[in-house]
Amino acid sequence: MFIQENSWQKLLASEFEKPYFLELMQQVEQEYATQTCFPRKEFIFNAFEKCSFQDLKVVIIGQDPYHGEVNGKCEANGLCFSVEDEIPIPPSLKNIFTEINSEYDRIFFPTSGNLEGWANQGILLLNSSLTVRKDQANSHKHLKWNVFTDAVIQKISEEKEHIVFLLWGGFAQKKGSKIDRSKHLVLESGHPSPLSANRGFWFGNQHFKDTNLYLKRNGISEIEW
Repeated sequence: MFIQENSWQKLLASEFEKPYFLELMQQVEQEYATQTCFPRKEFIFNAFEKCSFQDLKVVIIGQDPYHGEVNGKCEANGLCFSVEDEIPIPPSLKNIFTEINSEYDRIFFPTSGNLEGWANQGILLLNSSLTVRKDQANSHKHLKWNVFTDAVIQKISEEKEHIVFLLWGGFAQKKGSKIDRSKHLVLESGHPSPLSANRGFWFGNQHFKDTNLYLKRNGISEIEW
């Protein structure tokens, strides 16, 4: 169940040996054996498999995976804000796409909410907790996923330069304490959920354009949103 991608394996090898992580994996195995949990087990570390450490440019931090099913198919695919193909685009992701269209003055709207294309460009779509019980949001908050994802963020901050961290909402912003802001760009705004966006805390944040301006300024290829 561990990460298979080589560059992350090398970076996180010492983390995988720590007692908390071994305990976490045992608890996750137990949860999947006794409860219906999402994403599918093979997708738990999908964010790392789809975006190698060596290609990393941007980190987007979510809270936990989607916990629902549509027509018997799990929504979550292990990438934050992303859903499996053929799943209706969730409200938060609709607001993300709407903001992108506004910033780039376009009317294109994707038919799929699968964000693998972003991950393949160097975006780590990292949920703070990588698993959840069906129909129970934040139900694995008692597991030590936060310890692991905090360690991931800190290692990225230490080992990389010129990474853009997008922190949307208070939960993601708390994870920002692990980031060295003297060598990375941290962009913060409200969460793209309708509750936050409709109160004026999301739209107009210009995060997608600002990300690409920063990458270009540092000689890094831009993201095709």
